[in-house]
Amino acid sequence: MDFETRKALDTDIDFLVRLRELTMSQYLQAVGWPTDRESFLSRIHYCFEAAQIVEINGRPAGLFKACFLEEKKQWYIFQIQVHPDYQGLKIGSRLIEKLIERATRDKVDVGLSVLKSNPARTLYLRLGFEPVADVGEEIEMFYRTAQ
Repeated sequence: MDFETRKALDTDIDFLVRLRELTMSQYLQAVGWPTDRESFLSRIHYCFEAAQIVEINGRPAGLFKACFLEEKKQWYIFQIQVHPDYQGLKIGSRLIEKLIERATRDKVDVGLSVLKSNPARTLYLRLGFEPVADVGEEIEMFYRTAQ
């Protein structure tokens, strides 16, 4: 299925809160992390300038937020969420693969962190990310392109 991305706008905030609730609440609750609106908004607003709304047929279907961390010379995926109605269509894989292609061209790594309980971890492993640090309830992972 084809999709497009566009820059997230303030008018997308309600969609992003609902998306986070649908896609992350169970994993956050499992580790005792907050799932209130203010906590969701804090996460949504972090690096918001890089947030991309994934759209299918003009309808919001997900979020992809990755920033280049100049001091680390790496791309970092801060959030990737696909609405349950659109999961299983390889949207997440394609977004990550596109970022990996860019990082490979630029000879920089891609990093992310994932809750240990989040099944997305298997996707990241399948795409070639390697666990590099166990940080409490999360695992830091890198896709290494730089030599």
